[in-house]
Amino acid sequence: MTEEPSFAIPRRPERRYSRHAGLEYEGSTVFSLSPAAKRGEQEDEALDELLQDVLDGDPYTYGDWFDLPMALYLVHDTETGDVFRVSIRDGRIEFHVLPETDPDGLRALYRRLAARSEREWIVESSTDA
Repeated sequence: MTEEPSFAIPRRPERRYSRHAGLEYEGSTVFSLSPAAKRGEQEDEALDELLQDVLDGDPYTYGDWFDLPMALYLVHDTETGDVFRVSIRDGRIEFHVLPETDPDGLRALYRRLAARSEREWIVESSTDA
């Protein structure tokens, strides 16, 4: 098994409120989890099923309140207190860091996904200023 990623957050987004645009975030950190061996064209659907299976258990509350052509969830880990967004796109599960997100919540979801899927995962991160 490969070494577990740390999920260290190099830059947190900054929350901004505008009268005209509402809530906006400046900057971002995203962790992308890709299965080491893809299983075909239906990968996004299979990843969404895996993610929902994990999120349906303790300690999560989550919701998909957006009408988008991709899965996008707001996730709350009641054990760690972390809140972050999770999306599925192009055969990847992406953890989108919010201003108060800590690595513990990201790491816990990663561990549960890895245990449930019994797959190896490639984890990459990107940060935008």
